[in-house]
This record gives sequence, C-alpha cells and structure tokens, in this order.
Amino acid sequence: MTRIPELAVSVFNWAQLSAAQQQVALARPDLADSAQLSEQVRTIISTVRQQGDSALRAYSQQFDGLTDNPLRLSDAKKRAVLASLLPERKAAIELAYDNIRKFHAAQLPRDIAVETSVGVMCQLKNRAIGAVGLYIPGGSAPLPSTVLMLGVPAQLAGCPRPVLVTPPGKPAADDIAAEILYAAELCGITEIYTIGGAQAIAALAYGTETIGKVDKIFGPGNRYVTEAKQQVSQDVKGAMIDMPAGPSEVLVLADDSANPAFVAADLLSQAEHGPDSQVILVSDSADFITAVQAEVAQQLVTLPRKAIAKAALSHSRYILTAGLAEAVAVTNAYAPEHLIVQTRCDDELIGQFDSAASIFVGPWTPESAGDYASGTNHVLPTYGYSKTVSSLSLTDFYRRYTVQKLSATGMRNIGPAIVTLAEAESLQAHANAVRLRLAVLDNSAAYDNNPGGDKA
Repeated sequence: MTRIPELAVSVFNWAQLSAAQQQVALARPDLADSAQLSEQVRTIISTVRQQGDSALRAYSQQFDGLTDNPLRLSDAKKRAVLASLLPERKAAIELAYDNIRKFHAAQLPRDIAVETSVGVMCQLKNRAIGAVGLYIPGGSAPLPSTVLMLGVPAQLAGCPRPVLVTPPGKPAADDIAAEILYAAELCGITEIYTIGGAQAIAALAYGTETIGKVDKIFGPGNRYVTEAKQQVSQDVKGAMIDMPAGPSEVLVLADDSANPAFVAADLLSQAEHGPDSQVILVSDSADFITAVQAEVAQQLVTLPRKAIAKAALSHSRYILTAGLAEAVAVTNAYAPEHLIVQTRCDDELIGQFDSAASIFVGPWTPESAGDYASGTNHVLPTYGYSKTVSSLSLTDFYRRYTVQKLSATGMRNIGPAIVTLAEAESLQAHANAVRLRLAVLDNSAAYDNNPGGDKA
C-alpha cells in the first residue's frame, strides 16, 4: 500500500493484501458520533411530535437563523420565484423531465389474474400510495434533479397527495431555488413546505398543525435526515421509507484504454457531494492509476467545492488488481452505489456485476448523466445495501395486494388439502373453517347447480 501525500489517498495492490487488509481497503468511512447523532435526532423527533409547528419554527431559527418561517410556500411566492428562472435552465429541466418520465412510464405495473386451480381465482393488484413525502436537499447545493427523480414516479403512479419538503432559503424561509419549484410544477406538486433536516422527516411522519402526515417518505439527505428516516420507519405510528442509505459513493473500474481525465473527473464529481463521500478506482494498470492521480490533483484545484472533495478523497482508494476478473470480484465485494465501467470489453463485463445499484457504461457515460437527465433514477442504496436493495423505481410508489375468490368447485378442489395442512400445523380452527364448508357442499345439491356458491 502506498499513499499520495498531497491528497492522502490510499493505493492498494490487491494481490499483496491479506483477507483482513482487503476488508480494510473496501471499508466505508465510519459514521462519526453515531450514538450521539441518534439521540439528537430522537430528541428532535420527540419535540416535533409534542410541539408541532412551533417546534418547526424554533428549529428554523436555531439551525437556519430564520425568525419567522411560514412553513407552507404560498402560491404567490412560488409564482414570483418562477418568474426569475433562466430560460436555459427551464429547458434543461424540461429535457430531464421528459427522459425520466419516458423511462419510468415503461415501468408501469400491471394487475394479474390467475386461476390456480379450477374455481380458484387469485389476483395481484397495484394501487398508488395515498400520501408520499418527498424530501429535497437544499442548503449549499439545492437539488432540482431530486424533485424530478421523486416527483415523476409519484405523478405517473397517481399518488393523490405528493408533499414536497425542502430546507428554507436565505435570507427568507420562502426563498427556494426557482429550479426546485419549476421541477415541482412539472410534476404537479402543489403542497410545498420550507422545512428541512430531521424536523422535516418528523413532520412528514407524524404530522403537525400545518403539515399532514404521509404514508411513505422518499429522498436523500444528510446524516440527520438519514437517521430520522430510519427512526420513524421503525415506529408503527411513523412512516415507511424508500430505502436505507448512507454517504454517496462511486467505484470506477477502468483499464489502460480509458481516458485518465474522464476517470478523474468522474471521481471528483462524486467527491464533491460531501466530505463523507467515498470514491474508488479499480484498475489492472499501475501506469493508468498514476495518470489518474495526476489528473485528480490537477482538476481538484479548479473546483469551487475543492475543500469538500479533498476531505472525501482522504478516505477514498486506488486499487490495483492482477486483471479485470479480479477487478470485477473487488467491485462485487464493495457493492457500489454508482459503478462506472470504462474498459476495452465493457459489454462482456456487464453481466458479471451482481451488486451495483446503478451502472454507467463506456467513456461517454459519466455518473452525472444518471444524476440529471439520462432517465434512470438517482435515488440509490449506498453503504453496501445495493447487494440486496434496488434503485428507486416506479413500483416503490405503489402498494401491492392480493385478492382470491373460490367458487364451490374451487372449495371442493383444494379444501381437503387445506384441512390436511392445517391439521399438520395443529391449527384446528383453520381446518374447521374449511371442513364446515365442505360439509355443506356435501349435503346441499343446490351447490351442484350453482358453481359460484352464491346460495347459503
């Protein structure tokens, strides 16, 4: 293992590492002060549940320096802000909206009906979730793209009540970015609140005088938001959430055919998300890694958010492998949120990845494309959860349920098996519920002439 002094980035030769050292090489950054963070968030949630709107306004003053937060964005204010939107940004948002809508519209679920046995009809039905809370990060980097990633599927699913919350702007609480409001407008979202952080998650989960409770909460956020989502999802009186998530991350798998400048730019684009982000380069070429290191150092100095990116690079990795097969194995073990593949044999490798949340293939496919406008969703599981948790899709905005109906013939066909299975499990009442019906069928000629079993 070597170090790059000016950036303090670790470089690992995979073949020279023990199994324990390999685990260290792929370790995510620790979430600092997790116990203290949990208690802080628990206190915020409890306070919002007890004090409602007054707690939200107090937190706006404490965290954002705002003395009077109206909480709900007025239509008049929204119109005034939208009037300031630059035409080129409006056009870019519209292009992204169209592509995201096309891709997600293709995911529309369908109801199914199957006669599993004669007289036994089973159905799977899909219904939109009634009230969905959409958390949109703000602060130093407002994210209108996230409005589209959450708002478009909510719109396509037909969720009756989409609710958008976003941290208040400054100097006034309702100074929300015009880009966020225009994206919300395209998605048909009219209920918008100027509140962020753990307090916003608490308000969505439990409701206040102004903000009505929702059924499920979507969207990324800082560690306070993430912790709050976890806590309310574990409370039966709270709300469901989209997925577990941690700091953002990217892994680039590249050989010496890739462009070092492209790869460096891809690594830095993720590093600038936050100081706890993690970026990893896996390559079978030591010379290529050296070239990327030089590009990273050169590009870093030009970034407005270079301090954030440099902090993220301090716990990032360069990993040298003996070949692409080993590089794939390293990638699967890490289970990245974003995986960028730039090699001579991209198409051959794609089918070998089994744990990435979203994959970006080839030199012309930066992770930025998925973040904004290619059409795929950028709300993704992180911190290794992508081994079992999928990227956000249209189906996340539905609840699925089943319907079954047995005719008299159906009861005759499967009833005896139900009795046998219930008795095998020592559940006599279950068996009786079927045995009684079978007895009526055996003793009633009426059912022979009425297969639907409508008569008593």
